[in-house]
Amino acid sequence: MKQAIVKKGKVFAENIPAPAVSDGSVLIKVAYSSISAGTEMSGVAKSKDTVIGKALNKSIAGKIAEQVASDGLTAVYDKVRKKLSKEKEAKEQGKTTGYSISGIVIEAGEGVRKFKPGDRVAAAGAGYASHAEFVSVPENLVMRVPEGLNLKYASTVTLGGIAMQGVRRADLKLGEYCVVFGAGILGLLTVQLLKLAGIRVITIDLEDRRLELAKQFGSELTINPRNGDPVRTVDHHSGGYGADAVIFTAATSASEPLSQSFQMCKRKGRVVMVGVSGMEIQRHDMYVKELDLILSTSYGPGRYDTRYEEKGLDYPYAYVRWTENRNMEEYLRLLNTGQIHLDTMIDDIYPVSEVTQAFDSLKDQDKKPLLVLLDYGPVDDITDITQRYQANERSVSFPKQPVSRDIINIGLIGAGNFATSVHIPNIIKLKDKYRLYAVSGQTGVRTKYIAEKHGAGYATTDYEKIIKDEAVDLVMICTQHNSHAKLVLTALESGKHVFVEKPLAINQQELDAIKSFYNAQNENDANVPLLMVGFNRRFSPYNRAIKKLTDTRVNPLQIRYRMNAGYLPPDHWVFGQGGRIIGEACHIIDLMTYFTGTKIKHIYSDAIVPENEKLLSEDNKTIVLQYEDGSLCSIDYFSAGNTGLAKEYMEIHFDGTSILMDDYQSIKSYGVSFETIKQPPSPKGHLDELIVLYDLLKKQGSAWPIPLWDMVQTTEVTFQV
Repeated sequence: MKQAIVKKGKVFAENIPAPAVSDGSVLIKVAYSSISAGTEMSGVAKSKDTVIGKALNKSIAGKIAEQVASDGLTAVYDKVRKKLSKEKEAKEQGKTTGYSISGIVIEAGEGVRKFKPGDRVAAAGAGYASHAEFVSVPENLVMRVPEGLNLKYASTVTLGGIAMQGVRRADLKLGEYCVVFGAGILGLLTVQLLKLAGIRVITIDLEDRRLELAKQFGSELTINPRNGDPVRTVDHHSGGYGADAVIFTAATSASEPLSQSFQMCKRKGRVVMVGVSGMEIQRHDMYVKELDLILSTSYGPGRYDTRYEEKGLDYPYAYVRWTENRNMEEYLRLLNTGQIHLDTMIDDIYPVSEVTQAFDSLKDQDKKPLLVLLDYGPVDDITDITQRYQANERSVSFPKQPVSRDIINIGLIGAGNFATSVHIPNIIKLKDKYRLYAVSGQTGVRTKYIAEKHGAGYATTDYEKIIKDEAVDLVMICTQHNSHAKLVLTALESGKHVFVEKPLAINQQELDAIKSFYNAQNENDANVPLLMVGFNRRFSPYNRAIKKLTDTRVNPLQIRYRMNAGYLPPDHWVFGQGGRIIGEACHIIDLMTYFTGTKIKHIYSDAIVPENEKLLSEDNKTIVLQYEDGSLCSIDYFSAGNTGLAKEYMEIHFDGTSILMDDYQSIKSYGVSFETIKQPPSPKGHLDELIVLYDLLKKQGSAWPIPLWDMVQTTEVTFQV
């Protein structure tokens, strides 16, 4: 599909894999998208900035100087170098833009109740309602388009929601005065909404064309600051009292317009900030009249609340009358009834293939367009659209490289931060063993960039394409936790070897399905696909060296392991997908079994009881495991600690011997000599596990790297804990 991508100050239409529909989301074939001249052009301009350029800013330069004084030049240089590296990658990848579209539903994800294929809809949200032929948008950010309303007009739904929320925040009554400061698209929509509410509107702008439109829409007074003092004019027009409110819809870095907004308010009036302003506020401007400065958060209640926007939890109608969704529904209704007019504000419509010209047109200082739309073609034939989407819209291919049978082809599902920062670099290091053959991810832009950068054959948002690809030898799963078990089982049933990042599953039902698959097989059959969970700690050079010593023991082991996991807020996604014990503490449970080599006999665990909701019990636990050989292992997993303390620490005691491992940085031994390990910092076994896996897949080993019973036991223990 075609999608608008911002790179180094320009916007391009690129071929990107179309997104897959997500649970709770709606897949939309876009008809039109609306370009926000203020917000988006600002983002395009910022894409040219660099870390060095930002560092020249006095305030940032001051912070850097403070960091050098406290942390030292080397530490600060390292931080800047890493930022530069990330910034370079981000610029090469480019970013999506756009947040207001209209179109037709072609698929509704699991859990969606309000929409079905064929519905005409509008949608909002940066990162969701992008300038692209296909978008997947959470249900609460999607609105049904009234019958008879042109989708061209409906594509402005987000701009309408922003304007409406600003009017609601002003809380004006019939007959009161309101100044709209800035007559861009948001300002002109605000003028129309205020007029509908019976408010006496005054509009201020530097462009006479825009002021003339404001007058047509019902503004009883328009002011061009070039022609006189706007504060004095408002004062005279309001009988010397001043405006009841000012809704600031301009976009400027200067602070004077905001100061003027305060000055033209009546005593105990208010300024509602919808746009952008310099924020050098003079206390006198506000204090004498006891004014309020009110911020308006985009489309309304629900904005930036992941529970509302991403998880689909609505606010009760009786308590939150106007959510962002209800605001935008009302805007569409007003458009449909002809009470809001857009025709005179739409300056041009470009096909998506000409997105560069569309954005460039907004830079024209002579014409200064108000509103520019992108056209994605007709959406009448849903059958044809769906077939085209399913056939060839979800993948992008690159020049194929020769396939060596000594090289194992990896199909990566999930191109998130962990996969790109850990596994892909290791695959590249092991290029004589592995090749990143294909990449699947939810975000088409990032997936394409990762695949192309590392020489993969293709990028796709359709994970089934990778699983069904006969050239893929090993499926590597690095998605979020709630999809692991499903993807593992699908790949195994297709005969693929599987490497899955922890956890293997997040509940017993998921795990039982995987167990049933292997119960129906002969684990030692050469044709049975291999399963490996990324329990990497056991493959660390440190732990493998320790294991050689513990294997010589006579008596049981006593082990204490500390994981200072770091704080995560209670609304973090991991807590809705099994939690941190299942998702991370599993590493240490696996490691304990690795050292003891036997099965667990007894499990005991307990958690802190927090005084408030800042901390959770579920990621502040102590776990005690007793093994069949008599070994006793204690794990302290907590998020309440200080980040200055090293994350991981282990003590092992047996037969008059004590071994201390400090955060995979150093080992101390008492009662036994321990050879120095020459490894880079924190060798936690991620590279080593891939080497072991390769040897087995190439038939150089006999037993699985981690026995099936062991992976199952670890997973079931996390459920019990």
